[in-house]
Amino acid sequence: MAKASNTGVRPTIRMVAELAGVSTATVSYVLSGRRGDAGPGVSDPTAEKVKAAAERLGYRPNQAARAIRTGRTNTVILSLTMLSDPWSLSVIEAVQRAAAPFGITPMILGDADWVKVLGTHNADAVFVDAVRPEQRGALRKLAEHGTTLVVFDEELEPEGFDVIKSIAGPGCRMAVEHLLHGHRRIACVTPATAAGASGGTRYRAYSEGLVDAGIPESEDYVGLFDGTSAGAYAATTRLLSLPERPTAIYATTDFAAVAAINAAQRLGLAVGVDVDIIGVGNTVEGERMSPSLSTVGPVDFFGKVARLLLQRATAPAGPEAKGEPAVLDFPWHLFVRESAPHRSSATRLF
Repeated sequence: MAKASNTGVRPTIRMVAELAGVSTATVSYVLSGRRGDAGPGVSDPTAEKVKAAAERLGYRPNQAARAIRTGRTNTVILSLTMLSDPWSLSVIEAVQRAAAPFGITPMILGDADWVKVLGTHNADAVFVDAVRPEQRGALRKLAEHGTTLVVFDEELEPEGFDVIKSIAGPGCRMAVEHLLHGHRRIACVTPATAAGASGGTRYRAYSEGLVDAGIPESEDYVGLFDGTSAGAYAATTRLLSLPERPTAIYATTDFAAVAAINAAQRLGLAVGVDVDIIGVGNTVEGERMSPSLSTVGPVDFFGKVARLLLQRATAPAGPEAKGEPAVLDFPWHLFVRESAPHRSSATRLF
């Protein structure tokens, strides 16, 4: 009978079988992860004996071999552009919670170069949070080769992969209009790449909202930052140190809004009283922080995305079993919390 040793030799399934006194087929069945462990002809005591032998030898299943045999890796890949963003953290938390009952491990890809990684790594499903124009062809090719993809994008249509759409424009306008009910000195904290006349949807909601309210747009009230938390903090500090400081801040992400709250508190301002701050995204961190963050975004976005990803990851192989690629469209809502409470137009802060 085989005995555990310190020779550095990797334990094999045959060694486990010898130590347990059973066949390799029995070991394979018991350690396959199938529900119930023991099947016809494999008693509970035998199954326990196999597990004890595997534990004694330090045996671990060869995941690569299992993937070849079953067609599954028991992993999902999350390609997230900015890991420190509360939005990304909310995605990770929701997927981890949804994946645990299935024994599936989320693997985090912390940059936007998912094309190279997915060309060499397999997963049961992949979530991609950003697609550059030059990467769209790669999406189609990956889908054609059988990669199960769930893609977050406002413009793409499903071409062999699921698309999560969450149109930000109307929701961002709700955020700006909420501040306009109580303020005229409203600043905007936004990444430098998203501002300007040809800037992104989220910045245009601010610019156009001011114009429609008859408020001149001032460059002094636009806090541009480099996409980092420290940059958003510094931009907010500058805005709130102006001789005629803004009484409200619209941040184009919850990520920037959290940094803005920290900056305001560091300056001794009471958020929700001396200055109102609203974000974009409806992230878990924003809801949990103190003061809680007023924001706009979809309802249960992260939970629904996680459930779709795990549904795709655990579906039987083949397009018929997985179903047709879908478009999930999430309407946006305003969530009024402590950082920007309701104010009537009669109590505007000038």
